[in-house]
Amino acid sequence: MAGRRPVEEVFAAGRTALRLLVVPQRRNALEQLVLHATRLRIPIVEVEGGSLTAIAGFDGHQGVALVVEPRQFATLADILARADERGEPPFVLVLDSLEDPQNVGTLLRSAEAAGVHGIIFPTRRQAPLSPAAVKASAGAVEHLLLAPVDDLAGALADLHAKGLRVAGSEAEAPLTARQSDLRGPLAIVIGSEGQGLGPSVRKRCDLFMRIPMRGSIGSLNAAVAGSILLFEAVAQRDPAGRSEPRPAATQMGETDDAPEAPEQPAAPHARAPKASTAATKPRTKTATTRAPKASTPDVPADTPDTDLLPGGPPPPDEPGPEQLPPEQPPGDEPPSA
Repeated sequence: MAGRRPVEEVFAAGRTALRLLVVPQRRNALEQLVLHATRLRIPIVEVEGGSLTAIAGFDGHQGVALVVEPRQFATLADILARADERGEPPFVLVLDSLEDPQNVGTLLRSAEAAGVHGIIFPTRRQAPLSPAAVKASAGAVEHLLLAPVDDLAGALADLHAKGLRVAGSEAEAPLTARQSDLRGPLAIVIGSEGQGLGPSVRKRCDLFMRIPMRGSIGSLNAAVAGSILLFEAVAQRDPAGRSEPRPAATQMGETDDAPEAPEQPAAPHARAPKASTAATKPRTKTATTRAPKASTPDVPADTPDTDLLPGGPPPPDEPGPEQLPPEQPPGDEPPSA
């Protein structure tokens, strides 16, 4: 595993590492990786840049590489089980004899970003999963289920028996990817750079789709074309563009809070009675002493005391409790003058 990002993803995935190879001139720039390897008690070996290039097989190693245990590959059952665990219809990428490791790595990176459940590819006539391919994937291979098969056409038949539709790309297809239905259980097959889909694989496809081309160039790079098809399928399978719907409680909370904003200015009015309480306290005592006068002929009992009501006098037909003298029993009429 060569390159800064692939090494980081190996550490993140928890895969067992045996040795960390570092170019001495780049050690300061790779300090975090070196410290992490030290904490994990992984031996650190300094090698020259030329030697690391020979070991990795390419010169884009960025001065660091990691020796790991052999990769554990998956099966078709493992891929379908991951889809079931996520509660999603199976979404599989199939590589048909790609020749360029860079294209393989780029497609693996796009597949991981698109949420593909697994990758199927043939064991023969296929670019190997070399350090260059892993570097092109930016370490995405550490989070993917990779299933090499001896008979690719037979594997597609097995997927079809499990309810998956097999979609292939073809320049002369009658429908574009946007016009095709890519929802539900699906396997997208990407053909090789030069030959496209093989004859046996073509026979297993349920539908063909094309990418509309408007320029002078009549074809796209295999990795670019495959990435476009993957994310067209993602757009159809998740039109909202998010993995989880927004909680209804949050939406209701935001809606319920909106009408309360105009009521906030009412707070000063609520404090107004407190400010007038001190001014009305003497009047309250006066009202207590005046209460017996309501029974005298000179003061009618139904005369409201407006000084005691900060909001003004009550309606005539709804007398307040201050108008009734405490000595007068309920139901008695006040004496006339």
